[in-house]
Amino acid sequence: MKFLHSSVPSAVNCFYLGELTFTCHERMKPVWPGETLPVSKHGKMLIHIDSPNYLKAEKIGQPADWRAVFGNGNPLALEIGCGVGDFLVKTALDHPEWNFIAIDFYNKGCYKTCRRVDRHNLGNVRVLREEARQFVAERLVPGSLRAVFINCPDPWPKKKHRKRRLVNRQFMLFLREYLAPGADFHFATDFDDYGLDVAGMMPGIEGFENCLAPDLYRHELEGYHLSKYMLKFMAEGKKIYFVHYRKK
Repeated sequence: MKFLHSSVPSAVNCFYLGELTFTCHERMKPVWPGETLPVSKHGKMLIHIDSPNYLKAEKIGQPADWRAVFGNGNPLALEIGCGVGDFLVKTALDHPEWNFIAIDFYNKGCYKTCRRVDRHNLGNVRVLREEARQFVAERLVPGSLRAVFINCPDPWPKKKHRKRRLVNRQFMLFLREYLAPGADFHFATDFDDYGLDVAGMMPGIEGFENCLAPDLYRHELEGYHLSKYMLKFMAEGKKIYFVHYRKK
């Protein structure tokens, strides 16, 4: 297979492999002869994330020693699906006494989150590209989480796909074991059906109390930061469903 390094200058370089052309933007790692291209399972090139706050799960143990990772024993908060990191950064700035773990399945989201975290010089955030269930089971110990935030997860809108939704009864029974007593669970979605499903399901999960009682959900939640995607959906006329429970 032929490898040709283009002469395109500075921030953008193109690399040709056979009939495939990849464009490496600023901060991506150059690929040289003999190196393996970082690609996803879909064949897309992955952005190299050069950040002191980005972790690879395989390098932190099962379970991870989070005291060693952060250099302190502060309470752990987890955001599942950090998007571009705007909600995460604002919340981490509000709670410097917490250590935040942000995971996202998408490489680009992790990249953008790390850039935002780095710009704010946050020492209490670490970002990983991981699937939620596997990460929690392998890298955390039961009772270790002070808070969990899930904002605008994939709603899988088609009825035949709804079983793929992350937040359901089975997931909450699983997650409950990893929450410390008094830990907060926050869920937010712009998708009506998903919001009503989770709001209606949570009262049946033992071991939680509804922090919004007597309401099952609210469309506004004072003090809760709005993400880029929430603001986008609201500008389109959609309502956000906020659900907030606390482990007893």
